[in-house]
Parts: sequence; structure tokens; C-alpha cells
Amino acid sequence: MDANHFFGPTRRLTAMLLMAVSLCATPGCLTPPRQWLKQHLKVGPNYCPPAVPIAPEWIDADNPSLVTASGNYSSWWQVFGDPLLNALEEEAAAENLQLRQAAMRVVEARALLYTARGTLGPQSQQATGGFSRIKSSETTAFQFPVLEYDRWNVGFNASWELDLWGRFRRLVEAAEANHEESIFNYDDVLVVLQAEIASAYVQMRTLQQRLTIVRRNVELQEETLGLAQTRFENGRVSELDVAQASTNLEATRATIPPLEEAIRKTQNALCVLLGAPPFDISAETTAGAIPTAPEQVVVGIPADLLRRRPDVRAAERQVAIQSALLGISESNLYPHVALTGSIGLESEKFSDLFRSESLAGSIGPGFSWDILNYGRLINGYRAQEARFQQALLGYRQVVLDADRATEDAIISYLKERETIATLQSAVTSAERAVEIATLQYSEGKADFQRVLDSQRVLVLRQELLASSRGQVSENLVKVYKELGGGWQTRYAEIPAENLLPVASFLPSQPAPEELDAPQPEMLPEISQPK
Repeated sequence: MDANHFFGPTRRLTAMLLMAVSLCATPGCLTPPRQWLKQHLKVGPNYCPPAVPIAPEWIDADNPSLVTASGNYSSWWQVFGDPLLNALEEEAAAENLQLRQAAMRVVEARALLYTARGTLGPQSQQATGGFSRIKSSETTAFQFPVLEYDRWNVGFNASWELDLWGRFRRLVEAAEANHEESIFNYDDVLVVLQAEIASAYVQMRTLQQRLTIVRRNVELQEETLGLAQTRFENGRVSELDVAQASTNLEATRATIPPLEEAIRKTQNALCVLLGAPPFDISAETTAGAIPTAPEQVVVGIPADLLRRRPDVRAAERQVAIQSALLGISESNLYPHVALTGSIGLESEKFSDLFRSESLAGSIGPGFSWDILNYGRLINGYRAQEARFQQALLGYRQVVLDADRATEDAIISYLKERETIATLQSAVTSAERAVEIATLQYSEGKADFQRVLDSQRVLVLRQELLASSRGQVSENLVKVYKELGGGWQTRYAEIPAENLLPVASFLPSQPAPEELDAPQPEMLPEISQPK
């Protein structure tokens, strides 16, 4: 075969390609030829994680309750030292339905990644074959030598668009970033779930403590009513004292049903977070102490948020996705070059089909170029550039919001700790006031109104103290949530014994196979951004 005959079309195609590259050097074009070559034949920007401003330290870094050293946040709820809370957290990580949904989104993103990688090879290929009986017309001006014959064929054809502009490699970059974003979104769901479990548990314990306080005060006020009744029967006081004592007692009793209702609602919330329908778990969650926050909290430094908070890392991956899509959008402006070929066997008789003389084939390059697109492609690129800028600004906003939310959680935690000390002193004084007022009333040295007032103040102060203790623990939960702790547990092996306390009272019901709990190995570890 003449070499010029074969290479002539190739040379012409190469000249067209060079013309397209030279157009990139004209003013107003996007990626210059030198940058295109430097990026290994890829147009669009090569992504680099954007820098964002963040404070060097927390506002309250000098507070003795805060430790700015690096810490392990993988199982932060264990600082409360509550075995039931630990068991609830482990069970929720295995059974929560929203977490399973997030895991399935990771599986979806992984499949899309493998699909994108498949575009790096020949994008179209198929095996063909068939038989046909052909009869030509006998009345046309041009007569075929053979008017009627059979045709047997079998073969294979393929088309491979050359990735001269990096379109398919950018597609893989976008798919990889999307896969990583789905993992970070899974981690974010896990962080939120852990905080919701801890918060609901603390609320339940706080309400139970308040209910215990109210019932204890009911007993105290029943004794006071008995004292007033005795003094009335002895003629030492009027019936007014009895009526006031009864009114005070019933008013206190009236606060019990709302507390019981709130306790049931928190228990129902825990059931749903555990992936189970609401059912009575009062026997398994009998009244216990409010989880106590430690004296010091390890908070690290603000810069740690960039590598630890899943929502921040997911927002950064969204910027990477839009950057890759920007290159894909630019590649649409240039010609697409493809190699197309086919090879097969063709014969009139089936017995001759597999002979060497039946071999037929073709191969050659081709290109397509949307030239007259009426601004559609360039404006599509501009729209994608705007989406990239939106993602970049959104990432910076997420970082600012994360910094602010963490600062808010820290100051709320610190100030509530100060409130506890004041309320504890107030409760001690209120308890002493009730003792004195009751004693003086029994001795006839004080009127009954002092007893009533002191008892009302005691109930109020005790409930405020219990609420404040619960709020301190809730605020600490918020601190750990805003610090982005907890998602690291998916890399750790969960001891089986930690699942027993909760699993023992969950209702037994078979779960559909497709809802099996996501295992840590489903979610590969991603390197920390530097």
C-alpha cells in the first residue's frame, strides 16, 4: 500500500487540529496552548484547594476550661462516662435509617466514578453479525452482475474519541470529587446523628431529674398541708392556711403530666434515631443522673475545622467538582477527534464465512466541531464559570459559619457553667429558707404565706438548677458537634459487648436485606487536606 495514500488524510487532520490549537492563542480564548501542553493536553483549570481566612485561635482560648491541644474526638460522648449513652451511640450508628441512606449515596457515587473511568477507553464498541437475502431490481438503468444473493457477516466495530482536551479525564476528576463528597456527607450525617442521640439522652435525663424534684416537693408540700390541717383543727390558724396549702400542692402536681409527656417524646425520638418505631422503653431508661460534663474540654484550634468538619470538607469537594466541570465545558468549544474502525468477516455462503478471503475492515480518524452554535457553547461555559464561583463563595461561607457556630457553642458552654455555680448557691439558700419558714410556722412565729413563698422558690430554683446542669451537657454536645468529632468511629472496630444493653430492648423485627447497616469498609478513608 502507498504510504502517501494512508498518511495523506492523517496529515490533513493533524493540520486541522493544529489550527484549532492556534485559535486558542487568539484574544478572548480560554486556555492558552502553552498551558494546555503543560497540563498534559487538558483545558480548564487544574484544581487547587482554595485558601480561606480563619482565626488563629478561639476567642476564649485563655479560659482554663478549654484545652487548645489536639485531641481524639472519635468517641467524644464517652467523656460523660454513661454506659447507656455509649450503647445508644453504637446502636444508632448501626441501625439509623438516614445513615443508611447516606451510605447508599456513597455506593451510587462510587458506581458513577467507575462509569466515568470507563470513558477513558473506546467509548463505543459492539459485536455485530447477521444474515440477509438480497434481490436487486431488474428494471433499473444500471444492472448489478448478480441480482440475487445471500449475505453472511460477523464482526466488531469500535469508536474511540481521543481525549485531546482532557474532557474525559476532567469527567473522572469530577466523579472522584463527587465520590469523596458523598463520603463526607455520610460523615456529616453521622456527626449530626451522634449529637442528636446525645442531646435527646441528656434532655431525657434532665426531664427525669426535674420530675424527681417535683415529686419530692409534692411530698414536702403534702407534709406542709398536713401541718396546716393539724393547726387548723387545733384552732390555731384559720381555714385559709389549709386552702392555700392545698392550692400550692395541686399547682405543683399539675406540673407532673407535662414533664411525663416530654419524657415520653424524648424516648420516642431515641427510638426513631435507633431505626425502630416508638415503643415503651421506660423500663430500660429508668431515672438516672444527668450526664456530667468534664472540667476541661479539648477544642484544638480553629484551623482544625478545615480538616475535621465533614460539611466543610464536602463544600471544598463541591468546588473541585465545579472546577472539573469547567474544563469539560471548555472542551466543548474545540473539535472532537475520534478513531473509528471495524473488522469482520463477510461472505455469500456460510461455509466460506470463516476463510481468510472473507476478512474485511476499515480504520481511520475523523472529527466533529460545533462551529455555528450561536453562542450556546461559550455561554454554557460562562454559566459553568458562575457555578464554580458560587461553589467557591459557598465554601468560604461554610467555613465562616462553622467558625461562628463553634464559637457560639463554646461561649454557651462556658457561661452555662458559671450559671450552675450561682444556681447551686441559690438552691442551698432556698432549702434553708423552707426549713426556717416551716419551723417558725409550726411554732407560730411566722404566717403561712412565708412557707408557701419559700416552697415555691425552692421548686423553681431546683428545677432551674437541674435544667442548667442539663444545658451544660447539651452545650458540650454542641461543642463536639461543631468541632466535627465522631465520624472517625467508622474506622474503629465496634466491640460487640457495647451493643448488648440497647439491642436487648429493641423490638425484634427482620430488616430488609437492602437496608443492611453500612460497614466501615464501604467508606474508604480519604487523605486529610493539607
